[in-house]
Amino acid sequence: MSAESYLILFLTLSELALIVLVVLFFSRLRRSEGLLHRLQNNQEQLLEKLRLNAQLEQELVSSFKRRQAELMALDEQLEQRRMDLDRLLKQAREVSRSPQFLRQVIVNGHKKGQSIGALATSTGLAPDEVRLILEQASS
Repeated sequence: MSAESYLILFLTLSELALIVLVVLFFSRLRRSEGLLHRLQNNQEQLLEKLRLNAQLEQELVSSFKRRQAELMALDEQLEQRRMDLDRLLKQAREVSRSPQFLRQVIVNGHKKGQSIGALATSTGLAPDEVRLILEQASS
């Protein structure tokens, strides 16, 4: 074999090696592209989940704010009711301690057959005071 044959053989083998390297390069490139597409899809899915989570978080915050406002309104109503009940309770105590009311309770209780001791206990008066009120009522 001559030098030209060796040169042609060497060039042919080098071209074949280059073709094999190019085929390997393109197959790896194809796999890399596939991997890149999967990563892009995963990234889009992740972004969509992040958007959904952000939306849910925003709804949760707005719901919390709304409920907080409702609770504040209910607290104000409750405080107003408490003040009204305190006022009514004060009025009821004043009425129940008035002499006219105590006299009426004692007279009505005596008519129903309650004893002087029971009337004294229920009104917070002494038995002598109850007797005096009953005597004044009968005269």
